[in-house]
Amino acid sequence: MEEQAVIRLEELSKSYGPVRAVDRLSFEVRRGELVGFLGPNGAGKTTTLRMLAGLLEPSGGRALVAGFDVWRQPLEAKRRLGYVPDVPVLYEKLSGREFLAFVGELWSVPEAVAGRRARELLELFGLAGQADDPVQSYSRGMRQKLAIAGALLHDPAALVLDEPTIGLDPRSARLLKNVLRDFCRRGGAVLMSTHVLEIAQHLCDRVVILQNGRLLAQGSPEELARGADRSLEDVFIELTGGEEVADLVRLLGEEERG
Repeated sequence: MEEQAVIRLEELSKSYGPVRAVDRLSFEVRRGELVGFLGPNGAGKTTTLRMLAGLLEPSGGRALVAGFDVWRQPLEAKRRLGYVPDVPVLYEKLSGREFLAFVGELWSVPEAVAGRRARELLELFGLAGQADDPVQSYSRGMRQKLAIAGALLHDPAALVLDEPTIGLDPRSARLLKNVLRDFCRRGGAVLMSTHVLEIAQHLCDRVVILQNGRLLAQGSPEELARGADRSLEDVFIELTGGEEVADLVRLLGEEERG
């Protein structure tokens, strides 16, 4: 039986005047799957994720979460989605605990359930000791972890994360990886953009590579590499920059090692 698609993009497009930032993009993320969303700067990744989160209206096509059209059925779709943008929006005057309580109210999570989930998430992300401090006193990494906790509070079916490891120290980045893998083991679906190709290679079940708003390639890191001596970085550079760029990067790497 084919795994159910939790996230589905169908010919999704976004234009700004004559510029097409996303061009008829189609792919899906299934239950239990963690998909890396890769591409050079300006490829259209953030625009795509914002359309998927219901923050931008598509110029064409559609995005679905758990079968609900994000733009035509926004409440049903968003109830099943946890979204963390590249720059999380938090309320500076609230404490971390108050912020999570606000998120619980926003999604109509029963107060007792929201309180229990907030305590668990604050403990999980190492924020319990600062739970009653104002968010304005948090470091960037702490804010990032609080935003991810907020995205998980209402127990969504899917997570959409835009560069979630930015600002995280190695210990916190490892924690996030474990949290995402556990989320997928419980049947969730994750779409995560990242510029850290090592993370994508070792964490993601599949990757989707975008350039100029168009789908270049998708598949598991192993399928795309097609050889033990090739890394996902090799594939990415060859697809997005051409063989000349790939050769230059390899040459520079050899000079550094020399």
